Amino acid sequence: MTKFLLSVHVLAAIVAIGPVTVAASMFPPAARRAMAAPDDSRATGTVRLLHRICRVYATVGVVVPVFGFATASSMGVLGDAWLIVSIALTALAALVLVALVLPWQGALLEGADGSREATVRLAMVTGVFNLLWAAVTVLMIVRPGSTTGA
Repeated sequence: MTKFLLSVHVLAAIVAIGPVTVAASMFPPAARRAMAAPDDSRATGTVRLLHRICRVYATVGVVVPVFGFATASSMGVLGDAWLIVSIALTALAALVLVALVLPWQGALLEGADGSREATVRLAMVTGVFNLLWAAVTVLMIVRPGSTTGA
């Protein structure tokens, strides 16, 4: 059962978190292009699509920690420090996405703050979100105390 749970957890992370990190990273430059050419419906459509991808896959991404907890429980590692740090970083990444990235994307779409500075701030926060996920990924692979010998 552990191998099944781990497989679903890893696949969910790839399928759900991957698109969010890519689409969120693509959003600020796409928003700058759309702001530079307000009559370009294709540029505006791209920005709307990237925001939708972020929203939908953020919702789908909830399965990643759900299966992560199930896997950790099955492996008996719920109290391990590396997992607790991973959980904290995952929660922080989720908070950054839900509280900053998605609302700031929405504000840019609505034209509330169409400045270049707003897209730069969004790019910075998106970079923090991506770095948090990178740190979680490294912790999941390296797992201090792992019995894989790696």
